[in-house]
Amino acid sequence: MANVTLTINGIKVIVSKGTTVLDAAARAGFFIPTFCHDPEIPRFGACRICVVEIAGMRNLPASCVTEATEGMVVNTESPAVAEARKTILEMLLANHPQDCLTCEKNGDCRLQDYSFRYGVKGPGFEGKRHEYPLDDSNPYIVRDMNKCILCGRCARTCAQVEGRAVIDFTYRGFDTKIAPPMDTTLAESDCVYCGRCLAVCPVGALTYKRMAGKGRAWEIEKKPVTCTFCDSGCLFDLNIKDGKVIGVTAGSPGQGRPLCLKGRLGLELLYCDDPADPQMKRDGEFVKVSWSDALGLDGVLDKIRKIEGK
Repeated sequence: MANVTLTINGIKVIVSKGTTVLDAAARAGFFIPTFCHDPEIPRFGACRICVVEIAGMRNLPASCVTEATEGMVVNTESPAVAEARKTILEMLLANHPQDCLTCEKNGDCRLQDYSFRYGVKGPGFEGKRHEYPLDDSNPYIVRDMNKCILCGRCARTCAQVEGRAVIDFTYRGFDTKIAPPMDTTLAESDCVYCGRCLAVCPVGALTYKRMAGKGRAWEIEKKPVTCTFCDSGCLFDLNIKDGKVIGVTAGSPGQGRPLCLKGRLGLELLYCDDPADPQMKRDGEFVKVSWSDALGLDGVLDKIRKIEGK
């Protein structure tokens, strides 16, 4: 494959033809902030926080959807770029709760990190704010759409699984939000609570219900573990605080994102000292069930018995 040579922040960089400016900068060791970009589902270009300055271009293009070309000269932190990113952050904060001190994502939030990086201390604009009700209708995931920045990563990773696509963009303009069909609660949808959406959410819009109040991001050590329930090899993180596993969460974005709830429940049973009772939907309502039922072991045992009986 042919290569192209470009200059990023005064440094010559050689990359394969078709590489985006974002990836080229990353390979050269330069940081560019992202919200909507997902390495597994690239080239979305919605949030614009990754804009850069390219010589000869009148506007500031999004680096995640702009291909590197021969002789291109890129500046990832020019005054114009920094000002644009600051404005974007101020606009996001204009409709975002300012409850960082009590938010479950405090210390692990990109909006918080980027605001610190660019010196944004609060919203730069005043106007109407959303007041969506908190969706904690299910035992596993809490959805706070007031904190959603509409990056679309949750909807796109959900749609990656064939036959899933439980959530997507709904409405238009200021009323745009991420929701299941007919804007129902997550409990009323076909969600299987695999946790893929939580693994990619960059802010506090999606959090684990069972992890609430158990520790701050900087207090928790994450240890990767592979689910062996099936041959998919989904990746999870053991969340360890004071030497004790306090919860199991979907692994960091990358290969092996979870496909079902059983894997996480099985790992909770295996590693947590006090795993919460599993719940499953029965006749439209969540009820506590046995671990064998939640993990589908009853059906497996029946099959084994039938095979042994033959």
